[in-house]
Parts: sequence; structure tokens; C-alpha cells
Amino acid sequence: SVIRPQEEVVTFSDRIDRFLTNKYLGIPIFAVIMLAVFQLTFVVGQDLLGEFAAGLVEGLGGLLETFLISVNSPDWLVSFLIDGLIMGVGAVVEFVPLITVLYLLLGLLEDSGYMARAAYVWDDLMRRFGLQGKSFISMIIGFGCNVPGIMSARTLDSRKDRMITMLINPFMSCGAKLPIYSIFIAAFFPGYGGILLFSLYALGILVALVLAKIFNRTLFKGEPSFFIMELPPYRMPTLRNVLSNMWNNLSGFIKKAGTIIFLVVTVMWVLAVLPASAEPYSQDSILGQIGSFLVPIFSLAGFGTWQESVALFAGIPAKEAVVGTLGMLYAGQYMEEGQALVDAIRQHFTQLTALAYMVMVLLYTPCAATLGIVAKETKSIKWPLFMAIYTFAIGWLAAVLVFQVGSLLGFG
Repeated sequence: SVIRPQEEVVTFSDRIDRFLTNKYLGIPIFAVIMLAVFQLTFVVGQDLLGEFAAGLVEGLGGLLETFLISVNSPDWLVSFLIDGLIMGVGAVVEFVPLITVLYLLLGLLEDSGYMARAAYVWDDLMRRFGLQGKSFISMIIGFGCNVPGIMSARTLDSRKDRMITMLINPFMSCGAKLPIYSIFIAAFFPGYGGILLFSLYALGILVALVLAKIFNRTLFKGEPSFFIMELPPYRMPTLRNVLSNMWNNLSGFIKKAGTIIFLVVTVMWVLAVLPASAEPYSQDSILGQIGSFLVPIFSLAGFGTWQESVALFAGIPAKEAVVGTLGMLYAGQYMEEGQALVDAIRQHFTQLTALAYMVMVLLYTPCAATLGIVAKETKSIKWPLFMAIYTFAIGWLAAVLVFQVGSLLGFG
């Protein structure tokens, strides 16, 4: 008798994987998919829904200001509620639709089974930089928030992979930075939001890989580990899973707007209107004096005004506070009634300085929550301190490089 070999069953997932996980096409396909995600994020979240949210915040601010004046409220209360709360925290809340769309699209990719394949596709390239495909999963999670991205590094097999993955995760641009990019893109690069956002995310990945290679050869020497992963089958994303994932990320953003960002903007407002002898929001205020001390640090990067400098440091507790602080400071000193923050940004930045500022935001010191989880995961204060210092240095150097090279090429 003849024993025939059992024929291999080729499933629907296998047929798709031959294309999506192809050795040569996998990464370009991933790039095209992510570019489409960012483009859709801006078209739907910013152009369609974002303007509605901005109008809502502006209308609420106008009604509140009219009411406060009608009841003869003291000037300090009007200043705090309008310049601080509405223009500060409200400037962040305006971007809820944008972030909602981004998390919705990423959730669809995750629930379909594609993101697991992205890690597989990147494995060969990751190994050239001393890591493995599983590290890319942590990096993808970092696109939503660096804290769970760093926590997910626990699943990696070796200490070297865990440490390097944690140290480079802050270069993955989290959702909290999206409002900062969006305000500058709306001011200087309308119509190119998707491409520019894709470029920033790609730059973050590139810097992360370069640093991974450096750390692999200096701080953490050892044999590269191997990547074994069972790919889940493709499936139609379920509405429940996608909405649950979106809400988990979005609720964290909203909670921060109501707590940490509110506290940061409140502290900044108090410092901006004191002492009583100084003109509010001026360089003579406490905040103005602090910012003036910081100006020389950022002058080489082209954004050496005290407001811009202070806003960057306000972003260390929570990155969303950068937009909130700029909104509060510009509203108090420069913006006329009814003027949008985008218009004020245009007055104080150029295309080149805006680009340098976004690069700085992308790469500099992560938020306090990220530093805190690194301390918890490593059981040491040494590594979060190292992360805070080296990421700030990388961000500053990159911003200086963008501005100086751009100026030499005549883009200033």
C-alpha cells in the first residue's frame, strides 16, 4: 500500500500572512498602514470633529466670561477661570476627538490580530539592534501610553532585553503628545498632518533603535535572545473590544485633564500673576523669572522665550500640560478676545521653530508617571534619573540640530 503524506491545510490567515509578513514587504506595508491611520486621525479627528470641540470650548468660555462680568466677579477670578481653566485645560480637552479617533483605529488593528504580526515582521530588524520582536510589542503599546509599554517589558525573557526596552520606550510618541503636535500642525502645516505625524513617530522609532544598539554594546552586553511567538488568527474586530480598548486609553487622558493638568495649569497661573507688584503674565512675574532663567538652554533650538521654555518643563508632570500652559500664558498676555490658540502660536513661532519644538517634545524627558514606573520596575532610583537626563539631552540635541541645519539651509 502507498501511504500518502497528509496535505498541509492552508488557512485564510496563512494566505494573508504570505503577503503581510513577507520578508521584503512586511515593514513597508506596516508603514503604509500607519500612515493611513495618522491621515485618518487628522481628517476625522481634527478637521471634522476637532473644530466642533474647539467651538464648544470657546463658546463655553464666552458664556462663562459674560456671566462672571455680569455678577461683578473679581478680576482674579475671571482671569483664573478664563485664562487658566478655559484656555489652559480647555486647550487640552479640545483634542479629545483627535485622540479618540487614533485609539479607535489602533484598537481595530490590535483586535484584528495585525499588531502581533507587526512584531513578527520587525523581528529581523530588531535583532540587528540587539533586541527581539517582542520588544516591538512594548514599543507599539507605548504609542498609547509609555507606562503600560514599560510594564509590558516584564514578558521579555532576559534582563538585558527588559532594561533596554524600558529605556527606549519613552521615544515612542504617546497619545499625550498628540495635542502638542496637533496645535503646531494646524498652525503651520495644515493638510500635511498625517505625513508629519507619521514622520515624528518614525523618528521616535529610529532614535529608539539607535539607542538600543548603543545600550546593547555598552550598558548591557550579552547574547541576543530569540523570538518565538504564535501568531493569532485574523478575526473581525468586535465593537465591544475596540470600544473597551479605546475607553481605557481615553479615560486616562480625560482623568489627567481633570486632575494633573488642572493642578499644573493652576500652579502655573498662580506663578504667572504673582507678585502683585508685577504685571500679570509678564517677564517680571515669578513664572516669567523662572522662564527667563531657562531661556539660554533653548535659544540654540530657536524657541528661547520664557513662555515656551516654561511650557516644556510644565510637560514633565504630564505632557498635555504643554498645550495647557501655552494656552494660559498666551491668553493672559497676547491673545485678544475670541482669538484661537493656533493664531497665537503663529505669532510666536516659525515653521522651523515649530518643527524643532515638536522634535523636542517627541524626545525629551518623559512624564512623571513614566519615570515612576521605571523606578518601580527596576527597584532603583538610578534608572529613572538616568532616563530623565539622557532623554532630555537627546531631545535638546535633536531640536538644536533641526533648527541650526534648517537655518543654514535658509528655512529660518
